[in-house]
Amino acid sequence: MRVIAVSQRVEVIPIYKERRDALDQRWTAFLYQAGYLPLLLPNQAEVALKLMTLYQVSGLLLTGGNSLESCGGDSPERDLTEKLLVEYAVTNNIPTIGVCRGMQFLQQHFGQSLEPVTGHVSSQQSVHIGDEVHQVNSYHHFATTKTNEHWSCFARASDGVVKGIIHKHLPINAIMWHPERIEPFRSYDIEFIQKVFK
Repeated sequence: MRVIAVSQRVEVIPIYKERRDALDQRWTAFLYQAGYLPLLLPNQAEVALKLMTLYQVSGLLLTGGNSLESCGGDSPERDLTEKLLVEYAVTNNIPTIGVCRGMQFLQQHFGQSLEPVTGHVSSQQSVHIGDEVHQVNSYHHFATTKTNEHWSCFARASDGVVKGIIHKHLPINAIMWHPERIEPFRSYDIEFIQKVFK
């Protein structure tokens, strides 16, 4: 099975004075069902990059959780780690998927400004993909209603908020819903990740 590098959220535990890396266990189940093994990367940039190189990963997955520091987040070590991971992936043509925060990070990395949005925290939301309407989830407070010259939009919410993007020149895709939180896992999401990490 091919290995996919996976970023993790930062959990701050004040009582123990700890900053922990964490990942929803459903991501492991989702990736395994899609045919991949996850390589969990720590939010220590140098170590994460060495792991990417050592295991010659087939893809990079930027997961959700934590707001970007520019949007009020408190995990600068994650912002730095993901910046260097994306730069490495671009340099080495490694397919990349961003999910929720991951999509926000990719948009910002490629020069797309984010803006506050309302009505996008829900376990059920309609998203328009081509001529189809998909029921997905939504757990974010920042997004955009437009794309810049780097991106094509393939999914939107009813209010025009961008929910899915494809980079025009690089093997990078991103979505604003959490496929790992939909039970059972949707065949559309499995096939989506398999197309990117082919």
